[in-house]
Amino acid sequence: MTLVIAHRGASADAPEQSRAAYELALEQGADGVECDVRVTADGEVVCFHDATLDRTLGVPGSVVDLTLEQLRALDPGLVTLGELLQLLRDARRPLVLAVELKHPNPVGTALEAAVVGVLDAAGWDRARARVDDVTVSLMSFNPLSVAALGIDPRLVMILTGVITIDDVAAELPPGAAGEAAAAELERALAAGLQLLDGAVVGGAGPELEFCRQQPDRVRSWIAAGLTVRVWTADDPADVDFLVELGVPEITTNRPAAVLEQLGRAHAQ
Repeated sequence: MTLVIAHRGASADAPEQSRAAYELALEQGADGVECDVRVTADGEVVCFHDATLDRTLGVPGSVVDLTLEQLRALDPGLVTLGELLQLLRDARRPLVLAVELKHPNPVGTALEAAVVGVLDAAGWDRARARVDDVTVSLMSFNPLSVAALGIDPRLVMILTGVITIDDVAAELPPGAAGEAAAAELERALAAGLQLLDGAVVGGAGPELEFCRQQPDRVRSWIAAGLTVRVWTADDPADVDFLVELGVPEITTNRPAAVLEQLGRAHAQ
């Protein structure tokens, strides 16, 4: 069975990474949800994609410069990683929590330590990568995340894709720092592919366009036993392509529609 993972929640129907988006994804019957995590000024791990606030909240500023309380004053729907995990635990059914560790970021691999701290506090079983019925999948474009997490590399997913600087502009600092970060990302993508081709890690997270350009490579990862979770497929033709390719997990902004396409419509 192909698993359907809600990208930033049911983000086609509710604000991305909001509590409402995640609650809706569960109501629609998604097999799991995806989130991006960053650290606030007071060390809280929050579900937030961009480094800055302008795209989603329409105000200047950066996540790392504000406390959780300050961020919630701007975005009442904001959830922490711990709160999202509890939401999934409360569903009391098998679910996947796919957590992207955002890099580059101002705190570096201290992000990994913060995430592990949240998971350990929730009673994370590292050997099984589970908290109750929730399987926690840690993902990153940064190969350095593998060592920084301090867990079995087979529990880590490396992300990859056909990515341009414009694609990640909102995630990078301005000026020369942004240029350096972009070069870092390029190096990370190359190193990540080496880890994936060598099956050093347990999961591959390729972008949809990457799968279209390199289907044989993706097939080789599946054949090697890697968990392959593709992002982000909303169009029915793309979903059909991934199913035919043999991809076991599809990330989508439209979980209800994809579940229906797969013959798994959820009774609301």
